[in-house]
Amino acid sequence: MEGLIDWLFDTAALPKVGLSAIFLVSLLSATLLPVGSEPAVFGYIKLNPDMYWPALLVATAGNTLGGAIDWWLGYAAKLALVRYHLRRQHREHEREHAEHRKHPRKPRKPPLDARYFRWMRRLGPKTLLLSWLPMLGDPLCTLAGWLRLPFWPSLGYMAIGKLLRYLAMTSALLWIPDSFWQRLGDTMRAWF
Repeated sequence: MEGLIDWLFDTAALPKVGLSAIFLVSLLSATLLPVGSEPAVFGYIKLNPDMYWPALLVATAGNTLGGAIDWWLGYAAKLALVRYHLRRQHREHEREHAEHRKHPRKPRKPPLDARYFRWMRRLGPKTLLLSWLPMLGDPLCTLAGWLRLPFWPSLGYMAIGKLLRYLAMTSALLWIPDSFWQRLGDTMRAWF
């Protein structure tokens, strides 16, 4: 078992894998899985300061792709629900009007959640500038697909929001002196 754990840590080690690990961690953190990518991006940039912009861009690309996956999950869930309701309406209609098959009605499309998230529908894809928010951003991307907001503008706003988040978080973490991180590490070692 110890060999498997060592192999796993060696495989996921940032200095060996580099930007591909940043991309994968960022992709996974943008899905509904509870994984944070900022520590990985910060650690990689701290080890390789000359890779600041490539790491930020790769993390943004991975996180945006994860947001796109969330958008499609929301879209697919809405389609599945619409199809379910249409089939149910059709079955009820056939039961009630079995004798009137000469002029079947085309089932109506259910309304698109008019009472929910009016602000998101009103602002449209621009709301996805907030997709960087912890614990709110991923469901927001899924909701954008559910509400069938236009995909490409949504993706563009997601990318802008996520790039600004990585830029702000990483820059803020890099401004903190190394002595703080050393004291924090010593404190954590003392606790565990």
